[in-house]
Amino acid sequence: MAAPCFAGPPQLEFPLDCVLGETCFIDDYVDADPGEGQRDYSCGVKTRDGHRGTDFVLPRFDDMARGVDVLAAAPGRVDALRDGMADAAVTPDTRADIEGRECGNAVRVDHGDGWQTLYCHMRNGSITVDQGQVVKAGEPLGQVGLSGLSNVPHLHLTVLKDGNVTDPFRPKAGGCDIDPGNGMWRDAPDYDAAGLYTAGFATAVPDFDAVASGSARVQITTPDTPLVLYGFVHQARNGDRLGLSASGPEGEIFNETVVLKTPENRLYRAFGRKRPAGGWPEGAYRGYVTLSRDGRIIAVRHADIEVRR
Repeated sequence: MAAPCFAGPPQLEFPLDCVLGETCFIDDYVDADPGEGQRDYSCGVKTRDGHRGTDFVLPRFDDMARGVDVLAAAPGRVDALRDGMADAAVTPDTRADIEGRECGNAVRVDHGDGWQTLYCHMRNGSITVDQGQVVKAGEPLGQVGLSGLSNVPHLHLTVLKDGNVTDPFRPKAGGCDIDPGNGMWRDAPDYDAAGLYTAGFATAVPDFDAVASGSARVQITTPDTPLVLYGFVHQARNGDRLGLSASGPEGEIFNETVVLKTPENRLYRAFGRKRPAGGWPEGAYRGYVTLSRDGRIIAVRHADIEVRR
């Protein structure tokens, strides 16, 4: 069977076996700013400087363990792949170990006429296709993982034309006031300007400046301090809900939902607990901050802290 060759750009299907807003969400888009700043295709802030793809994220680490298939976004032929890299969140100590392999376990599919799609950060040992294999749109390529330059389970999808990045949401030049329609998508995933800049733990309720600068974040504490989780939100709407939950060695320590009322463009909310009698057990604690609207997940951030004596 010959690989398809498109006369124009391939029309893309959703590349994950998940439900957008329920079991996955889109976090970062292609950076449309050619300079040192960053902006997404709608002139929002949901990207990072130099980001070359679209990130489809699983809400929690446990979701990766259950297995979520990465799907071919368009028919084509597998022309490159890599497997065997560990699923481990990158740290400053491990960053050099993945140099040149930042994409992690990956599959690249050729669609003809210079068009390719690249699927990064796949789960170790999950890739189900072979080099040279012809695939259909929607065919599983592997599963979402945490390999390469990643700190959360997600698929990073890059669309390439003759080796150059193309934003599938706005493949042609145009201002943000011009509706790009579906772009390269058969049915473009919805965009929302709202999101989370970050989440973190602190040992007291921080002030806004400390949250915005990052100085509020505490990564190691002692058993006798409070544990406070905060989320830094942008472009929220009245009625949006912010969930703050945390667990540790002995299970859940809190799970609180805050309804946002007449929010500012940038705001933070925090929730925490005083130390229990005898102090917090030593070990690792993880928090999740979830921004949702009308029951639909818009963004999730996680934070980690270690309790040591």
